[in-house]
Amino acid sequence: MTSNFPAPSYRLTYLAGFAICAAMLAYAYYVQFNLGIEPCPLCIFQRIAVIAMGVFFLIGALHNPKTTGRRVYALLVLLGACAGIGIAAYHVWVQHQPPNPLAGCTPGWNYWVENFSVSYAWSKTIQAAFTGHADCAEINWTFLGLSMPFWTLVSFVALGAGAIWAGFRKR
Repeated sequence: MTSNFPAPSYRLTYLAGFAICAAMLAYAYYVQFNLGIEPCPLCIFQRIAVIAMGVFFLIGALHNPKTTGRRVYALLVLLGACAGIGIAAYHVWVQHQPPNPLAGCTPGWNYWVENFSVSYAWSKTIQAAFTGHADCAEINWTFLGLSMPFWTLVSFVALGAGAIWAGFRKR
């Protein structure tokens, strides 16, 4: 069965992908600065994955390449999406583990940045994030009973699939 509506152009699809990434980041900053919910280290890494995807969506839309270039941009967006999927899935898993009373003993990102070099702060944040930081296990925002990391996981899957569809579909 064929549709009477033409598929959206590559450029329009990638602009929409960029707009969705920008909206996700805007909402994350709204939650942080207006609702007062500080992001944990895993949330920060998810934001970085969204930023990477948004950059590749925007460059792909502006460049509007031919077939090979479209596939390259699709794979670059997919790379960011896969990183985000891994981090978000791990974050959801951490949130469903029993609480660890000693997990909260690690200082947060702000402490590392204020007291040490940025490279040291990054290494300590990565180490803390992937060893079960207590902030990452806390669920302080839900929509339809599901946490923000779950919804970012869904977004990463949808955006990655959309990028692949736009980059590899027949014209």
